[in-house]
Amino acid sequence: MTKKGIIGEIFSKARFANKAETYKLFYRDFDKIIEITLPEFLNVSENFEAIPISRIEKITKNNKILYEKHPKVNI
Repeated sequence: MTKKGIIGEIFSKARFANKAETYKLFYRDFDKIIEITLPEFLNVSENFEAIPISRIEKITKNNKILYEKHPKVNI
């Protein structure tokens, strides 16, 4: 499954099966990471027109990581 597929699946579950407000997205905005709820992200991104899916770094639900672009590696 591609990354876009994973993110799409998370979005679908969040919007139609779960409380979307419990999901937090972290996306790249130049040199900083912005934290925002899923409903806020959909408004701000104008349905991925203003903020492409490739800029999403991490998605969490109730502090559990559902998706992370570059997971931290413990050495």
